Amino acid sequence: MQTVDTGNQAFKLPGIIGTDAATTGAKIEHTTEPPASQQRSKHKEVQLTDQTNLGLPFRTILTSFLGLSLCVLVSQLDSVVVATALPTISSHFNAGSVSSWVPSAYLLTSTSFLPLYGRFSDIFGRKATLTVAMLIFLVGNLAAGFSKSIVELIVLRGVAGAGGGAILSLAQIIISDIVSLRERGKYQGIMGGVITLGYAIGPITGGVLAEKASWRWCFWICLPISVLAIAVVNFVLPLKSVGGDIKRKLKVVDYVGSLLTLVACTLIILPLIWGGVTFPWKSAVVIAPFLCGAFTFVLFTMWEWKGARLPIVPMRIFKHSTVCGVYIVMFINGLITFSLIYYLPQFFQVALAYSPIHAGLFLIPVLGGQVVISWCAGLAVSRTGRYRTIVHSGFAIWSLACGLISTMTPQTKEGVMVVYMLLSAVGSGQTLQTTTVAAQASVPRKDMSVVTAFRNFVRMLGGTLALAVGATLINNTLRSSMTSLSLPEQLIKKIIDDPILLSNPSSLNISVEQARSILENGYTKGFRAVFILNASLSAFATVISIVMIKHKNLNRDDDLKYEQKNERKMHDDEKGIDEEKDGVAKHASSIESAEATRHDNKDGAVAAAEASALQSSTALTRAQTQEIQKFEPEGEKS
Repeated sequence: MQTVDTGNQAFKLPGIIGTDAATTGAKIEHTTEPPASQQRSKHKEVQLTDQTNLGLPFRTILTSFLGLSLCVLVSQLDSVVVATALPTISSHFNAGSVSSWVPSAYLLTSTSFLPLYGRFSDIFGRKATLTVAMLIFLVGNLAAGFSKSIVELIVLRGVAGAGGGAILSLAQIIISDIVSLRERGKYQGIMGGVITLGYAIGPITGGVLAEKASWRWCFWICLPISVLAIAVVNFVLPLKSVGGDIKRKLKVVDYVGSLLTLVACTLIILPLIWGGVTFPWKSAVVIAPFLCGAFTFVLFTMWEWKGARLPIVPMRIFKHSTVCGVYIVMFINGLITFSLIYYLPQFFQVALAYSPIHAGLFLIPVLGGQVVISWCAGLAVSRTGRYRTIVHSGFAIWSLACGLISTMTPQTKEGVMVVYMLLSAVGSGQTLQTTTVAAQASVPRKDMSVVTAFRNFVRMLGGTLALAVGATLINNTLRSSMTSLSLPEQLIKKIIDDPILLSNPSSLNISVEQARSILENGYTKGFRAVFILNASLSAFATVISIVMIKHKNLNRDDDLKYEQKNERKMHDDEKGIDEEKDGVAKHASSIESAEATRHDNKDGAVAAAEASALQSSTALTRAQTQEIQKFEPEGEKS
């Protein structure tokens, strides 16, 4: 078989002996035809640019990491900043329960778009993809601050979520491009701390801004940091550019897979948001979209497996036991984390009558402790090269902590609560970023981006389920306790929509004894059920991590090759610079020598001219003297 390249297109021709390529103007290359199966796989496979850039100077890595941390900080802060400002927003627009869609819209779009960005970063480049995500996030928040209706605000929060949800995944992917697998643990650990910091200051910031300034500043507060982060991304990040024109890149995008992903995620997440809160779990409004979403997800899986030329989620990654194990435990991690962030502050407000700001401050032990533990866990992974024990013990400790938190009541001392939350921080910090290293260590470099993005997707999906399941458990126990007190249905619905009203019984026209009964037999019992479920799931995650997550050597040969290659390149660049400096110095020296020679020649010429002039002047003077003597009298001459 011969491959004929006419300059515009290539096609196959039967072998022709003695054909003169020059006569046809075509270039003929003799090849051997591969089997049909290999031809199909070759047709489907798309070559991607390797964007790895290991072996950079520490200063460059540090500057890049600080820029990425800014991106992650604003995205995580923005995802929770609305929580404490929601009552103010609802009151401003007189929106009632519709206002709950403000955070839900962000959660919906950030989760749905998340799987796409991993593959987009492979096609269009990390820097370009992160910049676009940051711009979408920035524009969405800027416009949200000017919203004139609750519907407009909900839509614009959805726009912000479409960009904001991708930022963490892209930051983790970029870290894997510039830091070796062995050293990655400490950087991912610090990144885990940045995530937690955003979660910690978000609700407090939202509460303060809503109370002291305006709820609109909840969306504008991130803009200056976002602009700075975009500048760092574009001017500092030492990332390799992806070759090819934009048309060629657009051709390899998996449009069918992207559409199926968005539809499936939307149809699955919406029922999770509605279930037990807006509509009963058994209602057709919840069941129908959930079943349609499950069917669409099956279609997506089949397309990615058999039809996609460049899959968004290649099915080959699920052949790795560790990757599957990481996805299971991170789904549970997201579920427990969101339960802690949402239901602990609510418990402090309902059971202890704390203000929103006070409740946010009281959450600092669990979030601050997680920052420290996440960094320590990452540092331990980098130094020892091992992560399994850290993950196992983390989920085991977390299970114990959730069990202890489930025993909290309004009578529990604050010091005891702090100890329970610190214990939870230990478990959470040990499992957040170490699992990222475990997943990335289990796959080839070409799959790291999609593996990382899908890990964060399942974590967000778990968080969405946490809010739905938690609301269902608490609402059911609240309804049961209030029904036993024969309270009117309108009042029951009002308390279920906002349990914090129980902290002020007079506003509900109920007695203190009735409020205490609802609190102890309703809300506290539902809160206990939520964290007993969390403890059980964390124990299950412990078993899964032991059975499925395997040890992988973090000293990868390809990392070493990339580092050595980059070091040689840097050495050659430095050598070239030195040689260029030497050449410039020699050139400057030759110029100076030429100038000196020219100056000497000039001085010599001037001296010769002056000597000649002097000789001429002397001769002239002598001649003039002789002429004068001719006319003098003889007596005077004597």
